[in-house]
Amino acid sequence: IATKTNRIVKLLDGYKTKVLDTRKTTPGLRYLEKWAVRIGGGLNHRIGLYDMILIKDNHVDYAGGITNAISQANEYIKRTERELQIEIEVRNLQELKQVLAVGNVDRIMLANFDLHALREAVRLIDGKFLTEASVGIVEDNVTAYAACGVDFISMGELTHSLKSLDLSLKAC
Repeated sequence: IATKTNRIVKLLDGYKTKVLDTRKTTPGLRYLEKWAVRIGGGLNHRIGLYDMILIKDNHVDYAGGITNAISQANEYIKRTERELQIEIEVRNLQELKQVLAVGNVDRIMLANFDLHALREAVRLIDGKFLTEASVGIVEDNVTAYAACGVDFISMGELTHSLKSLDLSLKAC
């Protein structure tokens, strides 16, 4: 994991973009795998469900829309007096425009955006919020995504798709 992360970090040299892991880790090994990402030069997105509010597409649908989802997240923070950042996932430019109209979030996750749409999204956001590209980003295309100007790229493949080195020690 550290080696893979370090390869990605080196590919991003010269871009402002930082690489993030995801919560998709091996059961029981989350802290070790996230530590390995940090050793490799990457950043941890979040450790669990408790350290950031991430409003995913299904949360938006359940809340009855983007405005309601953002409002409910902010009401929760106020009610519980917690210091949490809010990130919201958007699936297209139309949803992004709704988020930009509402505001009250810290980061916008641009999920499944192709490169053209991602460039347009970064242009529309214009530095008002942190940006994160996610889904479908792998070592072979990570620099193309970074070139779009996003702040972060989250990559599940850092932890959930790696194969361990097959070693054995045989005693004579």
